[in-house]
Amino acid sequence: MLFRRRKIPTRVERLRVAVWPRHSWVRSTRYYGKRVLRLTATPHAIAIGFAAGAFASFTPLIGFHFLLSFALAYVVRGNLIAAALGTSVGNPLTFPLIWASTFKLGGWILRGKAPAPGHVEIHEQFQARLLTKSVDMLLPMLKPMLVGAIPLGLIVGTVSYFIVFKSVEVYQRRRRHSLARKRGLLSDDMNGDIGE
Repeated sequence: MLFRRRKIPTRVERLRVAVWPRHSWVRSTRYYGKRVLRLTATPHAIAIGFAAGAFASFTPLIGFHFLLSFALAYVVRGNLIAAALGTSVGNPLTFPLIWASTFKLGGWILRGKAPAPGHVEIHEQFQARLLTKSVDMLLPMLKPMLVGAIPLGLIVGTVSYFIVFKSVEVYQRRRRHSLARKRGLLSDDMNGDIGE
């Protein structure tokens, strides 16, 4: 293989790079931004696909974000690759903020007030159920998170739709103009060569 690494990274190295990029978060964000801009589809399809991925990243269903984003993008006729890139909204830096805000908002929607922190309560439940490993321990946390994920995911999805739509539209317009200019210059050069 031409561009394969000489030393294949181990699973631990790949996990470390997934959590903390080699160079910087700014460079990784810029890279994903360029990947979204360079997709070949309409600006609407790319933007709605990215919005579906951003919405899916707000759900507490870790491990199913890609599948959920693909299903949402398929339903709304969005670009599937943009949906996969949209799930990058949820990353190790933003997940604590996302989970805390969805839990608080979901508790407020369900109970009419924000839930108390309850660190001792959760710790006691964890110790009591450690031996049984019951799913009942997670339901009091997952239910408010799922309820809170819907409005927050819709807000972030809507905002990201407009940002991505405008960015892709401007990028594609500039690209078309530069290609037309290059074609015009090439055809002028070719006509000059033929005339001689």
